[in-house]
Amino acid sequence: MPTPKDAFEATYPCEFYTAAELLEPDLMYTIPEIARLLQGADPDEPLDEGTESVLIDWAIPWVMQNAADLVIAEPLADDGPGYYGLAETAIDGNAGAESPTTEDSAAESASDDER
Repeated sequence: MPTPKDAFEATYPCEFYTAAELLEPDLMYTIPEIARLLQGADPDEPLDEGTESVLIDWAIPWVMQNAADLVIAEPLADDGPGYYGLAETAIDGNAGAESPTTEDSAAESASDDER
């Protein structure tokens, strides 16, 4: 059930790191690792299940909000997690800029062949 704002002593701006501020350009991260980083913790820090679950609840919307600045990779194992990392556009300082998709690149190549 929603709670009235005046029930809280204070409210704060909802500010998050940008992808470029949070992630190392040459590394890929799982959602639980991103969740820890968003809280200022080491990505390998052990957490109890309840705490990790709460942190993941924060990380998933962050990944969705920052999707334009991220790349994804398939799991390394069939039962493993997916990985997220910085897109080249985020590394080069064009954070938020759209990067070409595989389809865009294929369409561009087809256009070049037609010339």
